[in-house]
Amino acid sequence: MNEKNVYRASTTAPVNIAVIKYWGKRDPRLNLPTNSSLSVTLSQSDLRTHTTASCSPSYSPPDTLLLNAQPQPVSDARSQACLTSLRALRAALESSNPSLPPLSSYPLRLSSANNFPTAAGLASSAAGFAALVRSIADLYQLPQSPTELSLIARQGSGSACRSLLGGYVAWDQGILQDGTDSKARLVAPRSHWPEMRALILVVSAEKKGVSSTTGMQTTVQTSPMFQTRATQVVPKAMRGMESAIAEKDFPSFAKITMRESNSFHATCLDTDPPIFYLNDVSRAAIRGVEAVNEKAGRIVAAYTFDAGPNCVIYYLEDDRDIVAGAFKSVLGQKEGWAGEQGKAAKGVEGVLEGKVLETLRDGVSRVILTSVGEGPISVEDHLIDEKGEVVV
Repeated sequence: MNEKNVYRASTTAPVNIAVIKYWGKRDPRLNLPTNSSLSVTLSQSDLRTHTTASCSPSYSPPDTLLLNAQPQPVSDARSQACLTSLRALRAALESSNPSLPPLSSYPLRLSSANNFPTAAGLASSAAGFAALVRSIADLYQLPQSPTELSLIARQGSGSACRSLLGGYVAWDQGILQDGTDSKARLVAPRSHWPEMRALILVVSAEKKGVSSTTGMQTTVQTSPMFQTRATQVVPKAMRGMESAIAEKDFPSFAKITMRESNSFHATCLDTDPPIFYLNDVSRAAIRGVEAVNEKAGRIVAAYTFDAGPNCVIYYLEDDRDIVAGAFKSVLGQKEGWAGEQGKAAKGVEGVLEGKVLETLRDGVSRVILTSVGEGPISVEDHLIDEKGEVVV
């Protein structure tokens, strides 16, 4: 064996934005949720994490990770849970086939880059852990399916398990104590309903004041509304959403998406002390969506907010002008309209007016136009070169 060998694999992984929210853990150590959730995987041409995993007998321990060229710890419990599980799977392969190089024993050198703001309510941890798990699985040449790998990604970031698959993806709550039934499930591939689009209004690219992990556990401990949401509201919403996706019924999809977002944030407000993820600009975006639907005379747009102020607006391609066009007429000078979808949207004047118009224009920093997309993609564009050096 050549002691200089550097083994590499690179992956891009998508962001997913939930339409049925994950909020609360029944087992924090294993990242087991108190309720099931469902998301739309977004196109990687617009939002992605690109990760290269490498290992070599020439590397010195410990494992290292760079994110956007900045060192990040991998000694935390969540990262170690992923790395330990992946190494164990590789070690089992090596044990059954002694001719394989002992990659599981080599230090890992990882490098990641996001093409969107980190920790600003844009599901960066989901894409990040999905890319980490998929790239190491490729490096180790593991045979596990994306659903099986989602069990590992879940331990790093709960919603990361949904980013292991494309299209419309559920994360089933599961009932087993060991969490082996709490994993991602494909509801429908991208090809089933490819017309789904998303306009993201980036209100803030700053890190959240209350992290998702801290916020959800405080909610579990203090919110009287929480149990009703977890045991009654979400199961009903899951059934309705899966039916809407199967039937490609956008009005039902939209109604459930907006009501579910409101329910989630109401629970955050019901927490002690209350958690405020939305701000005045977020509320103006809600009013903007309501104005768009009123103008259209039907439901053509749906808002949703994760744990942050940024608004994600779902709509169908055929309704691009009335939805994206209405916001373009107000936000056309903001960054983000230069792509194919942005250029194609024709500005529609007079839909967003008054205080809504002023607040959005003052408070939105940029927009992102994207669509439903695929799961992780293996790429040959490496962030670590053949000598083991990070590519700058």
